[in-house]
Amino acid sequence: MSETPQLTDRAALARNRARANPDSLPFLHALAADELQDRLLMVNRTFTAPAVVTPFPELWQARWPEAVAVPDDEVLALEKGQHDLVLHCMALHWANDPVGQLIQVQHALRPDGLMLAAMLGGQTLTELRASLAQAEADLSGGLSPRVAPMAEIRDLGALMQRAGYALPVADNVPLTASYESALHLMRDLRAMGETNALSQRPRQPTRRSVLLRAAELYQAHYGTEDGRIPATYDMIVLTGWAPAPDQPRPLRPGSAKTRLADALGTTETPIGD
Repeated sequence: MSETPQLTDRAALARNRARANPDSLPFLHALAADELQDRLLMVNRTFTAPAVVTPFPELWQARWPEAVAVPDDEVLALEKGQHDLVLHCMALHWANDPVGQLIQVQHALRPDGLMLAAMLGGQTLTELRASLAQAEADLSGGLSPRVAPMAEIRDLGALMQRAGYALPVADNVPLTASYESALHLMRDLRAMGETNALSQRPRQPTRRSVLLRAAELYQAHYGTEDGRIPATYDMIVLTGWAPAPDQPRPLRPGSAKTRLADALGTTETPIGD
């Protein structure tokens, strides 16, 4: 079998996270925690054996102090069948093997246990990605990997099915933050431990001229009337259950006994050829 491609340099990611500023971290993590907590409130169940997968346990255990916290290592320190709830918190977008992470979490769940994951994906930092690419092309005549590729929501739903979850759901929460400039955005990403940790990243520091050109392009293409710039964060939330015999299952296609038009009290209109 071929090895899993190493998209992320885990040593560089650890260094980036070690430099994170605790005062800046809560911005995205607090929003993610709110999203997961809202979803838990909609589940009519009390969880007694939760676990949290996170690179920043002090932040997440403040919200779920009873949870066992484990780092988002490639092999998760979770025991098989020991938890009725596992939260995977703002780390899956850096995983070299996201399917493997989801499978490990599923194995750690008891039957009918719940997995909730919050991660970045979709259109996250699309403005910064475009501005850096154009700046580097203008000044260097080439492109380097500078912003991690983001998974699309439909692909993540398929990954959950491959990982064996019952009733999988993937939905997104689009967020827009406002910054004084692109340089302030880059500084905030560094403070959150979310800077470039790609295996194929350039090893030399980015030239100042490229950064200034990217900031200029960002302002020109995306700047608002008040002189600030927006930054897109596309938060994706995954929900899935460990399989259990008594879970509801979808009916077989064609087995319905009531027409949808009758249930809605409307008239069915045939579609022409």
